[in-house]
Amino acid sequence: MTVTTERAIPFFPPDLFDGDRETLLDALYEVGTDPEQKFILGRRTARFEEAIRIRLGAGEAVACSSGTSALTLVLAALDLGPGQEVIVPAFGCAPLASTVLSLGATPVFADIVPRTMTMDPEHARTLVGDRTRVLMPAHMFSVMADMPRLRALADQAGVRLVEDAALAQGGVLRGRPAGLWGDAGVYSFVQVKTFGMPGEGGVVLSEDTGLADRVRMLRNHGQDGRNRFLHHRVGHNSRFDEVMAAFQLHRLAGLEERLARRTAICSYYSEQFRDLADAGIVAPPAGGDGRFPYVYTLLCEDRDGLRDHLAAEGIDTHVYYPRILPEQPAFAPHARSDGHWPRARDAARRNISLPLYPHLTDAHVEHVAAAVRAFALGRRP
Repeated sequence: MTVTTERAIPFFPPDLFDGDRETLLDALYEVGTDPEQKFILGRRTARFEEAIRIRLGAGEAVACSSGTSALTLVLAALDLGPGQEVIVPAFGCAPLASTVLSLGATPVFADIVPRTMTMDPEHARTLVGDRTRVLMPAHMFSVMADMPRLRALADQAGVRLVEDAALAQGGVLRGRPAGLWGDAGVYSFVQVKTFGMPGEGGVVLSEDTGLADRVRMLRNHGQDGRNRFLHHRVGHNSRFDEVMAAFQLHRLAGLEERLARRTAICSYYSEQFRDLADAGIVAPPAGGDGRFPYVYTLLCEDRDGLRDHLAAEGIDTHVYYPRILPEQPAFAPHARSDGHWPRARDAARRNISLPLYPHLTDAHVEHVAAAVRAFALGRRP
């Protein structure tokens, strides 16, 4: 084994936006010297929202300050509150639970489907009750949740479907983009997302014009965007930055190329790992409907061993969500005492993510794949 003294392949690359440095500086100067002196929710934000809406074929797109804020705004626009419940996955990021709790409602945790690590529709079905108001699945890593079944479940139960597609820009399932399956969906633009930017940002997508209008009002302290200092609702500060809007408009033209490169890397990894299940490493499928190239995540029985092996080969890795949400100190008091989430716990124990970003070279990708295979095959019984 070749031991390196420096991390040759970082998990979070420090140079994601180096090629766009001059564009970013130009946008900063342009917005800062604009006679209009409007730094949030200006004409650039409106253009950005329209570009996203047209690209996806969405009815409405409302830019806001982060993906977490986007979820909060949607739930607030649905008038979620005390005494109501939202079914969320037990495995995932904190905002799935914290946004619900911030509005006084209760998260109800559903177990996951093992390979996709997304909400199990059948377990979710058993959790629907009289107090259920919203079903809120999340797409994880690189595979969309089973949205047709979750959409059917929401319709049958008479509850709203909010789609956390924060990670999933670029995903399409049965011809419908991620974010457009629910009554509302959200994307995140934080740096490492597929359409990331050097800051925080997000967008709410919806076919429901009334819901989108309420989100617009709520993102701006409850103002309607026409009458300043007239507050119709108790709102939030979740306004989109004009510099970032100009920057994202510039980068939108290259999004498909970046997604294609990410997808090619995912496909190469999966082809290289397809025969490793007997060695304790399970990879996502190569290609297929409902895939998106955000983070490439393996399930490995000896996760710590693989992590140490890859580190010695100069390859940085990352473990997302090593503890399930209902066992987090912040959320455990709100979880059902009889809750049981064995598949979520298993994912928390076994998941490990590999480097995935557009400017990884072929040599980098081949090195990562070879190192994973060497670890697995060296320990095959």
